[in-house]
Amino acid sequence: MKSELLEELYEVIADRRENPVEDSYTNYLFTKGLDKILKKVGEESTEVIIAAKNSDNSETVYEICDLAYHIMVLMVEKGIKLEDIEAELEKRRQKIGNKKPSRRD
Repeated sequence: MKSELLEELYEVIADRRENPVEDSYTNYLFTKGLDKILKKVGEESTEVIIAAKNSDNSETVYEICDLAYHIMVLMVEKGIKLEDIEAELEKRRQKIGNKKPSRRD
């Protein structure tokens, strides 16, 4: 997936939050609030798992797209930018040996 596409989707979602559009599903999620957004992220995560378990790649791709959208709604709701995710991924990429740090209790 090209980052321009992700950036465009993120910007549309952010714009919906700032400039509500009547009957927009995105606005519905923002209106319902964090609990609803989190519920949808959970539902879509489960649907990705089920599709992958059923070895249905086209359905898995479809569900991953739904999950990605809902994750971006969550990001906008929480003020997390794509650049924040890219920066964290870059930090992880640069880890020597790709070893995980010790887990905190």
